Amino acid sequence: MKNIGIAIAGTSGYPIDDAALARGIGRLEAQGCIVHNYYDPARKFQRFAGTDQDRLAQLNAAAADPNCQVVIALRGQYGISRILPHIDFRAMADSGKLFVGFSDLTAFHMGLYQAAGRISFAGPMSADFVREEPVAYTLKQFWDCLHGPTHSVRGAALGNPQVDVQGTLWGGNLAMINHLIGTPYWPHIDGGILFLEDIGEHPYRVERMLLQLHFAGVLERQRAIVLGDFSGYRLSPHDNGYDFDTMLAYIRGLLPVPVLTGLPFGHGEERCTLPFGAQAQLVSDAEGFELTVSGYPTL
Repeated sequence: MKNIGIAIAGTSGYPIDDAALARGIGRLEAQGCIVHNYYDPARKFQRFAGTDQDRLAQLNAAAADPNCQVVIALRGQYGISRILPHIDFRAMADSGKLFVGFSDLTAFHMGLYQAAGRISFAGPMSADFVREEPVAYTLKQFWDCLHGPTHSVRGAALGNPQVDVQGTLWGGNLAMINHLIGTPYWPHIDGGILFLEDIGEHPYRVERMLLQLHFAGVLERQRAIVLGDFSGYRLSPHDNGYDFDTMLAYIRGLLPVPVLTGLPFGHGEERCTLPFGAQAQLVSDAEGFELTVSGYPTL
């Protein structure tokens, strides 16, 4: 990690605790990283890390910084949709930077791959480095992945089908992926391995979004779907037995492709890092599954 240049860009929301951000930057610097923080807390605007123009400027400055190899999103929440039409994705790709983030940043990964075929990384954001007790799994996954040349993720869950497939790895936040159907930022990927996660979405809303992807013909063109963390929702008596497992059984019975669960990816504390657009092999049996990724840019 010594002398790795890391740029932090506020593309979406602002941090709840600016002092914690400073602590996280100090922690990265103590590990030998050179951190360039383009977020200015004095310029936060409404719920965003700056006006639309400010956030676009942060991203552009981070991509243009010759002393940085990695650009990490400040945090997710919401906001990158506002600036998507103004992002020069070709310039982002030509910068050679490794762009990292998840949640709201799913839209950036999709736009970058669609416009330039450039691989980016669904992985940690600055919040993962500012925790008082950093999550070892999340940080190890991040550094292991970025150093390559291959990367593996293990998952475990009961009831997964047996699978042995290869394809383009892509995905991210389910709501953001649905949000981009029919837009210029949608990457048309056939024969892919699609990974999905979300937070605070009731199972019926997850089902509805999956059905939208199904009706649009997206899911049937994939080789497998791998579900990560879907938490933060609340069931009610009105659900009358309809829960996530019930929804999952319905979706598995409907789709012509295997659906796996147990991917350690999402809004939980333990999060793997996944190169969006890389080639991957997924092998699943009764003991769990292994996702192995290769052919992506590294440090």
